[in-house]
Amino acid sequence: MLEPRRIGLVGCVKSKLDKPISARDLYTSPLFRGRRKYVERTCDRWFVLSAKHGLVDPDTVLEPYDQTLKNSGRAERRRWGAEVLYALKLELGAFSSTVFEIHAGDDYRAFGLVDGIRELGGQVTLPTEGLSLGQQLEFYRARDWTK
Repeated sequence: MLEPRRIGLVGCVKSKLDKPISARDLYTSPLFRGRRKYVERTCDRWFVLSAKHGLVDPDTVLEPYDQTLKNSGRAERRRWGAEVLYALKLELGAFSSTVFEIHAGDDYRAFGLVDGIRELGGQVTLPTEGLSLGQQLEFYRARDWTK
């Protein structure tokens, strides 16, 4: 039996460089860096979940921006989630035999994204679900395989 493909989805963060650069390098917080290192080791492919741009390939060059889903209403977050699902379908095709490993806050997950992935036949794992920010940072630090 074939192993399912693993797709990492990494939520954006507020801390960014002040110049256009690839999405993988734009976000500078320890949380994002930990998430990135983790999915680069555990997933076959990964994407950034950007509040402004939706689903972003890590090599896509982005300008710095200041936008979050935290201040968006439910309808806006649902629209954002539907757009990300649509982009995922375009990028990946069918979701069967696909595990989506999501490293993002509830604002990015809870408004249709997780349910939509499951409805389309994908599996979802949330490695840091229920952990505080400090616990998440420790989770990623403890799994930094660069040491």
